[in-house]
Amino acid sequence: MVESLDLLRGLTIQVIGIYRIVIFIHILMSWVPNMRGSAFGQIIDKIAEPYLSFFRKFIPPLGMIDISPIIALIALSFIQAGVSNVFYMIMEMLG
Repeated sequence: MVESLDLLRGLTIQVIGIYRIVIFIHILMSWVPNMRGSAFGQIIDKIAEPYLSFFRKFIPPLGMIDISPIIALIALSFIQAGVSNVFYMIMEMLG
């Protein structure tokens, strides 16, 4: 049981890590003209935008600089650490 939970924890951490990379790519694409219009850019947009739009509701841009993706990445790091800790606590309780 503990081994299965450890496997699930590792998989969850990997998925969150991949999502962090997708968001980082989304940030970099904003610096390259017409990148979001490409097929690759549209796929990245569809994956990253639902999460990022949540933060844009609460964090307005500072002039032309949108800092919400940075805050979203920091929040995702906290989520990743929290998920890992919850799995460790459950595995400790199960012995």
